[in-house]
Parts: sequence; structure tokens; C-alpha cells
Amino acid sequence: MQAPTQTPAEAPLARVVDKVEAGERITPEEALLLHDEASLSTLGTLADRVRWRKHPEPIVTYIVDRNINPTNVCVADCGFCAFYRRPGDKEAYVLPREVLVEKVRETAELGGRQILIQGGHHPAIKTDWWCELLADLRERFPQVNPHALSAPEIDHLAKLDKRPVEDVLADLKEAGLGSVPGAGAEMLVERVRKLIAPKKTSSERWLEVHKKIHEAGLRSSATMMYGHLETPAERIEHLARLRDLQDETRGFTAFICWNMQPDGVPEAHIYPPRTTHAVYLRVLAVARIFLDNFKSVQTSYVTQGMKVAQIALRFGANDFGGTMLEENVVSAAGCFHLESIQTIERMLTAAGMRPRQRNSWYGIVDERHDGPVFPSCREEAAA
Repeated sequence: MQAPTQTPAEAPLARVVDKVEAGERITPEEALLLHDEASLSTLGTLADRVRWRKHPEPIVTYIVDRNINPTNVCVADCGFCAFYRRPGDKEAYVLPREVLVEKVRETAELGGRQILIQGGHHPAIKTDWWCELLADLRERFPQVNPHALSAPEIDHLAKLDKRPVEDVLADLKEAGLGSVPGAGAEMLVERVRKLIAPKKTSSERWLEVHKKIHEAGLRSSATMMYGHLETPAERIEHLARLRDLQDETRGFTAFICWNMQPDGVPEAHIYPPRTTHAVYLRVLAVARIFLDNFKSVQTSYVTQGMKVAQIALRFGANDFGGTMLEENVVSAAGCFHLESIQTIERMLTAAGMRPRQRNSWYGIVDERHDGPVFPSCREEAAA
């Protein structure tokens, strides 16, 4: 039977599909064509194929962790954030050290491997406060890695200290910082950042700080928040900037994306309604295909729910993120999907995958794993 003839409009998309199937790198223009023109089933098929090339075994990793926010005080005034409070607000807080220690103790007793520690851009908390906290936690709980701060927060500390970012990173690393989350990227396009986060670190500076993080021997993750005021082309621009830096440093461990949660945010009136799960799967799949130098892509069950996160495992994802024994930021916008270790294991098994616990650097630390743990620490994972 003769194959149906392609129309002139279909031919460019078919050529891009052929490139992905052949394992070739695609251009930003080709990624945009996939984003806008490919069917969701085509994107899922292609992204799943790329995933299996990078991870031939049916293993999906996750980490037992907790998200701790030492303070909600922030002067960045991002209009999409429902979590922060201005200095002096009646709901503003800075958690005492003993409360922070107890939260980490609870995490460690549950077998936790990571604490994600982020706050706001507090105008009075400098690097020495963070170094004292990290050193204290490292001494008490050496098995729990501080996956802490973000590029904008580190840049903020450098401004408060009036010294280079490199010096701030050196002190944080000496105190016990093990890796850095990719938060604060939002959309790495200046047109968009000036609308949604005009006081926050610029796109160029976010990338520059992550380059410094990698040069300091630390790994970091990369993120994207979409579904607000960006265009599809700007989503691809964001991904292209991440891919370019990864080509240079190889310092990113994974990519994570999620849609903006517009409920209850300070500037809710300027944002569109929350995007659909279909858009999430589309963006996730395009990211897996385009970010050919990223080994891992993580789901976001906290924002999408467990069923969609399970489907995402066939749209390019190979990691389920963290158990997040506590989460305060997206839940402040009415999005709350935290699940137990048992539920995560059950969902992964039902999807035909083998669940395995990992560390912050994507080394498998599960007792069911019969191979070596690598990387086992930040030194082994150094970019």
C-alpha cells in the first residue's frame, strides 16, 4: 500500500520528526515547529524515544526530601508569587534555628536525603547567616544534602555583602552547600521578566550565576515556569539558553518545568487562567527532545497531580522529583499535591517502571539497586 502523500505544509514537520528519530540535534526553529504543529501523540512518542535512549532500563528515580522555607520575607515583589510577604508584614516570619533543625531531624529520621532550603530576598539576612545554618545542619545531619538557595538569592547575598558571587559561593560550599536548585529562572527572556519579575535577577545574570555555580564544583538543576505572559517562541528561547550553557559547563543535573499557579497571587488580574495538563505534556515533551544534553527530566506532580505525572513518564520524564514532606510556595497559590513514598512507589510500579530512590546528584541509593552509587557526593558530581 502506498504511503499517503505529504502536503507542503506537512513536509517541514516530517523532516523534524525524522531528525529526532535519527538522534540528531534540532534547532530552536524546529523545536518551535514541534511545539506548535506536532500532535500531542507525536510529541509523546518522540520524547519517550529520546528518554529510552538516555535511560535504557525501566527505572524512574525519586528522592526523599523536604522543602524548608526559613523566611517568607522578600523585596523582589514578584507579582506571580502568593508566598512572599514584605518586611514588616504581620504574616512575615524568620524561623528560629531550633525549628529549622527539628524539621531536618524529622526528614533525616524518615530516610530523607535532601532538604530544599529557599527563602525570599530578605533585606537583612546575609551570607554569614546562611553559612552558620548550613554548617550546623552538616554537623548534625551529614547524610542529608542541603540543596539550597537559588541563583537570584545568591546574587542577592552578593549584593548585601558587597562582594563577588564567587566569594559567596566559596563560603557557602565550605559551610556545606551541596547543590543548588534552579528556581528563579521563571522565563529567561527579558521582555517577560520585566513584566512578571522586574526586580529579580536578569536572564543573563541567572545564567551567569549558574555558570559560577558549576565552576565552583557544584551541580544545579534548571527550571522553567510557563503559562503566564510568554509566547511559545519565548519558551523555546528559554530552553535554548539552558542548552547553550549546558554545552559549556555540563553542570545541570536535570530540567523541571511547571505552569504558573495564578490563584491568589498579587497581580492575578494580569495573568491568564491556569494552563491545561495537555499544555504541560506538550512543553515537557518538547523540552526532553530539545535539551539533548540533559540526562534527566523531572515531572512536577506537585503542580500537575499524580495521574498526569504518571503520564509524563511517557512524555520524556525519567525522574519523579521529591517526596516533599513539606511544601509552602505553590501551595500558597492553592496548588497542593503532596504524596507519600508508598503512593509514589505504587504509581511508578503501576506505570510499568521500577522505582528507585536517588540522591541530589542522581546517584541511585536504593537498597534494591545492585550497582555502585555514582555520583555519591558533590565531589564525585563536580562539573
